[in-house]
Amino acid sequence: MGIKITGIGSYIPSAVEKNEDFNNHLFLNSDGSSIKHENTIIIEKFKAITGIEERRYAKDHLTSSDLGFFAAEKAISDADIDPETIDYIIVAHNFGDVQKGREQSDLVPSLASRIKHSLRIKNPRCVAYDILFGCPGWIEGVIQAQAFIKAGMAKRCLVIGTETLSRVVDPHDRDSMIYSDGAGATIIEEDQNNDTGILSFESATYTYDEAYFLFFGKSNNQEEPEDTRYIKMHGRKIYNFALTNVPKAMKSCLDKSGEKIENVKKIFIHQANEKMDEAICERFFKLYEYPMPENVMPMSIHKLGNSSVATVPTVFDLVINGKIKDQEIAKGDLILFASVGAGMNINAIAYRY
Repeated sequence: MGIKITGIGSYIPSAVEKNEDFNNHLFLNSDGSSIKHENTIIIEKFKAITGIEERRYAKDHLTSSDLGFFAAEKAISDADIDPETIDYIIVAHNFGDVQKGREQSDLVPSLASRIKHSLRIKNPRCVAYDILFGCPGWIEGVIQAQAFIKAGMAKRCLVIGTETLSRVVDPHDRDSMIYSDGAGATIIEEDQNNDTGILSFESATYTYDEAYFLFFGKSNNQEEPEDTRYIKMHGRKIYNFALTNVPKAMKSCLDKSGEKIENVKKIFIHQANEKMDEAICERFFKLYEYPMPENVMPMSIHKLGNSSVATVPTVFDLVINGKIKDQEIAKGDLILFASVGAGMNINAIAYRY
C-alpha cells in the first residue's frame, strides 16, 4: 500500500511588503539601545544573509484559519474528492487566529474545527485537531496522517500548515523582516496500486539545552507594555543547531528508505534563511561524500519570506505547478521534505513522486 499526496493547494496573500518598506522602522537592540547602522545598511545586510527581498502579509480581515481554508479548498479540488470522505483534518500552526491589531491569540475552537466548519463538512467522523510543532508542523502532520492510514484508522486525511506571523512580530526587532503569512494544504491517502508516496521519515525534538532557542519575549522598545509578547529567537544558536542536526536527520531518513543519495532529485526544505538552507543541504550531501547537484533546492523565500508551517507545502505546490523558474519534478522522482523550528523540532520525509 502506498501513502501519497493526491492533492495540493496553497494560499499566498496578495499584500506585498518589500524590504524598502522597513526604511522608516525604528529598529533597536534587544536591550533597547540604538543600532549604530542606518536602516538601509541593516536591510542590505539582512538581504545578503537571508535572501529575502519581500514577503506577503494577509489582508487585515483574514486570520490563519481563513488562509488555511483557502488552501484546503484548492487541495480538495486538486484531489477531486468529496470533502465528506476526509477522515482527519490536521492543522499545523503556532499562534492560532490573531486578529490584526490585537495581541491575544484565539485558539478556541481549534483552527482545524474552524476550517472544517468553513468547508461545510457534516460528517462527525471527520476528526479535526491542531498540532503545535514549530515550523516543521506540516511535515509532522503528514507523518501523523500516514500513521493513521497505515494503522487502518483512516483512508484520507487533509493536512494544512497555516500562519500569520506578521501579527506576532516586534516591529522594533530586525528579525521581524524574516516573517510572513501564508498557507499550504495537502490531501494524503492510500493508493493500493502504486509504489509512489512516503518511503520513510525521521522526527526528533531537542529540549535539553535547545527548548527556548525560539520563544515569546518582550519588545526591544522598552516603552512598549511589559506584558506584550512577540516571537523572538536566538538566531546564531538556531543556525548552529540546524547545521549540526538537520543534515543528520535527513541522512537517517534517506538511509531508512533504502534509496541512494544520487537518486535525490529535489529537497523541499523549510524556507527560513537562504544561506542556512544552502549550508544544510551542502552538509547533507557531504555526509555521503557526494557533490550537491545544481537546482536541487527550490527556493521561494526571496519573494515569500518565512511563513513557518506553510513554507514547505507552498514551495512544493509552486514547483508542481511550474511557478518557480528552472524547477520541476517528474513522476518517479525521489524527493526529500525537511524542516527545523521551535521546540526545537526537526523532521524529514523521503518521498517518491
